Amino acid sequence: MRELNRYLDVAPEVAKAVAEGRPVVALESTIISHGMPYPQNVETALQVEKIIRDHGAVPATIAILGGRLKAGLTPEEIDYLGRTGAGVTKTSRRDLPVIVAKGMDGATTVTTTMMIAHMAGIQVFATGGIGGVHRGAETTMDISADLEELAQTPVMVVCAGAKSILDLGLTLEYLETKGVPVIGYQTKELPAFYTRHSGFGVDYELDSPAELAAAFRCQREMGLKTGMLVTNPIPEQYSMDADTINAAIDKAIAEAAEQGIHGKATTPFLLARVKDLTGGDSLESNIRLVYNNAALAAETAAELCRR
Repeated sequence: MRELNRYLDVAPEVAKAVAEGRPVVALESTIISHGMPYPQNVETALQVEKIIRDHGAVPATIAILGGRLKAGLTPEEIDYLGRTGAGVTKTSRRDLPVIVAKGMDGATTVTTTMMIAHMAGIQVFATGGIGGVHRGAETTMDISADLEELAQTPVMVVCAGAKSILDLGLTLEYLETKGVPVIGYQTKELPAFYTRHSGFGVDYELDSPAELAAAFRCQREMGLKTGMLVTNPIPEQYSMDADTINAAIDKAIAEAAEQGIHGKATTPFLLARVKDLTGGDSLESNIRLVYNNAALAAETAAELCRR
C-alpha cells in the first residue's frame, strides 16, 4: 500500500512521531460526521485526542479532505467534519477511488482508517465498535467491509466489540475464518458495545497493554498479514441494561426494514434510532466507551515502542 502515499498527507507532528518511533494512535472520522450529533461529535473527538496525549501518545484523526488522504487533522478540520455531518461522504474501501479522483471530502470508516493508518506507518487504531455481519445476512449478504480489512491490513484495532445491532455470533465466525485474532482485554467474553456481556467467548484474554503489545509484535514479526482485534468492555458504570438496549435495537432494525434502509445507511440510522429510543442514554455510553478505548490504545501503542 506504500505506492498510494502520493495521495497521502501526514500531519507534521504525526510524521515526526512515526519517524522517531514514538507512539501514535489513529482515530476514525465517521464517528464525527455520522456517529453523533453536533456539537457533541466535535467535543468528543477533541476530548479523545486529549486522552491519547494524556496517556503518552500522539493522536492522528484520519479523514479525506479535498481528495487528500489525511493522517492527523487540525481542530478546525475536525470542527468542519462535525458541522458538515452527513454531508461528508461515509467512505469505505470501494469509495476511495472516486472520492479521491473527484477531490471530495470523506469520513473514514474502520476500513479506510485502517488503510490510511497503515500507509502512514501507524500501528494502533482506537474506535468505538467495528462493523460486522448484520442480522439477517444469510439473505441480505450485508457484511461490513471492516471484517475484510481486518483480514488483510496489519493494524491493531481497539474497540468495545462489534456493534450490538449486529449478529455477534456470525461476526465472530467470520473473523475466525479470516484468521483474525480476537482478544478480550481483561475479559473472556466479547463485549457488546453498549453492554459488557454478549454470551460469546473471545479467542484469548490478555490483561495488560504490555501483553497486547507483545502479541501484536509477534504477529508482525512472524509476517502474519491480518489485523488484531482488541475488545475492551465499556466501563461498568456506563454499561446499559441488556434488555433495554436489545429492545431498542430490535425496534430500530424493524423500522429500518420497513423504510427500506440498507447498505452504508444502515448503521447511522440504527445508532440514531437507538439513541432516540433510549432517551439519549446510548449516546452517553457511546462517548464513554470511546474514551476508554482511546486510553487503552495509547497505553498499548506506548508499549509497542518500548523495545
